[in-house]
Amino acid sequence: MKPAIDTLTETFCSDNSMPELVRELVPLGEVRRYRKGTILIHEADTGDTLFVVVDGRVKVFCTDDNDKEITFDVIGPGDYFGEMALDGGARSASVVTMEATACALVTRKTLLAFIATRPEFALDLLSKVIRRARMATNSARNLAFVDVYGRLVQCLQGLATPQADGTLLIAERITHQEIASRAGCSREMVSRILKDLETGGYVRVDKRQITLLQALPARW
Repeated sequence: MKPAIDTLTETFCSDNSMPELVRELVPLGEVRRYRKGTILIHEADTGDTLFVVVDGRVKVFCTDDNDKEITFDVIGPGDYFGEMALDGGARSASVVTMEATACALVTRKTLLAFIATRPEFALDLLSKVIRRARMATNSARNLAFVDVYGRLVQCLQGLATPQADGTLLIAERITHQEIASRAGCSREMVSRILKDLETGGYVRVDKRQITLLQALPARW
């Protein structure tokens, strides 16, 4: 009988909803399981490993000297992270598991060999770096020029998906602290604004799921 981790990898690689190139890359790495809350990457550390998420979710974040945290991205199965350090430089952010997670760890040497046989993956890698650089730039711009309420609205709308009844649903059961980290504000401010929006009939919160019932007001 094959180990469970091999079964997990085979299941991932046979899932046609996952990107083809990523499915080809996963078997070349070492698949490891991690518990919820495990730090996979520490900001400023050096490393030359690419992490491909096979199962679970991870959060990419940074903290300041006062332990204030801002979340840059949440990454799930079929996506990867750690590409910014493949030049041998320092990691640009920290990464922690949000739930039990499995990742395929691909070394720089293995990745370069893979790109030699599948050069189109280099374009995918470049596109990923560009997208994340734009996200970081947008986060910095928002922190500098957009007020807390505006950032919260952008965060909620970015997480929500349209429903048949015209509402927007945030399917992820997200905490106020997680929203605060993504919007770059305090948990108390998130709680206060959401309470006001709920009282005004703009949102509905049920078992940590948020539904945007109508367009959110321009100002708070």
